[in-house]
Amino acid sequence: MSTALQQTDKPLAALKPKKKKQWQSYALMFILPSFLIYTLFVIVPTAGSIYLSFTSWDGISEDMRYIGFANFVEIWHSPRVHNALKNTLVMTISLVVLENIAAIAMAILVDKVRWFRNLFRSIFYFPTLLSGIVMGFVWAMILNYNFGVFNQILDAVGLGSWVVDWLGNPKYAMLSIILSTVWKGAGYYMIIYLAGLQGIPPELNEAASIDGANGFQQFRHITFPLLAGSMTVCMVLSMISALKIFDQIAVMTDGGPGFETETLTYIIYKVGFGELRQGFGTALAMVLFLIIMLITVIQVKFLRKREVQM
Repeated sequence: MSTALQQTDKPLAALKPKKKKQWQSYALMFILPSFLIYTLFVIVPTAGSIYLSFTSWDGISEDMRYIGFANFVEIWHSPRVHNALKNTLVMTISLVVLENIAAIAMAILVDKVRWFRNLFRSIFYFPTLLSGIVMGFVWAMILNYNFGVFNQILDAVGLGSWVVDWLGNPKYAMLSIILSTVWKGAGYYMIIYLAGLQGIPPELNEAASIDGANGFQQFRHITFPLLAGSMTVCMVLSMISALKIFDQIAVMTDGGPGFETETLTYIIYKVGFGELRQGFGTALAMVLFLIIMLITVIQVKFLRKREVQM
């Protein structure tokens, strides 16, 4: 009897490797088109960019003279790049903090309000539907010194001394871009935080309320710790978005006044296409890629550790 069972088991065992190979071949057939597209539009251009960063190519001529690390040495010693890096870091830190604070506040408001919840949700989310170019044009008109609505409102309410050139004054240009970007981006992160809030069991806040905890204490000890996962996602996304900010600067200030609002992404565009120094611009893009990757890894590790501690 045992020999008969062994004989019947052998064909089944022999079929398993064949079926596994068939499924592997099917999986490769599904993966191959996507992999080819990814290779063509991501891997190949990335490899080409790495090579271009070691050349003095102007973006037009066929001359791609290899110059080694000369572009990276110039980046290291360039005051303009140092200023752009400083502006990028200031803008990134400000946007990450302000966007997440605004998003959490709006999410709590939408989650707690009883009337017109969908209306508030739509109003807060609407700015994210606008492109950066459209948003930049809108705020450039609002903050215009001569006919901008904001200065007209200040003058109408008796605050004419506060009227300034918000986009032409070095003291306020960066602040204007940051606040307008927060207006545009906070609604997107609000949706993520709102999903996190709705995943918190209401029994926890009810029990804390019975124990005498007020609203702030409930937020500090219950809501905020349980939003750690949503906060990790939102902070990483907002950080990457802030490091790559371009549209608003291009439309609202063109990197000015002077170089006060010029960031790394904008200087890459100006150098590569405005000054016809594609090699130098590509080298700067490689540096920006390494900065984004390094900051993202550090941020994720820190936030994941914070999630465990909470």
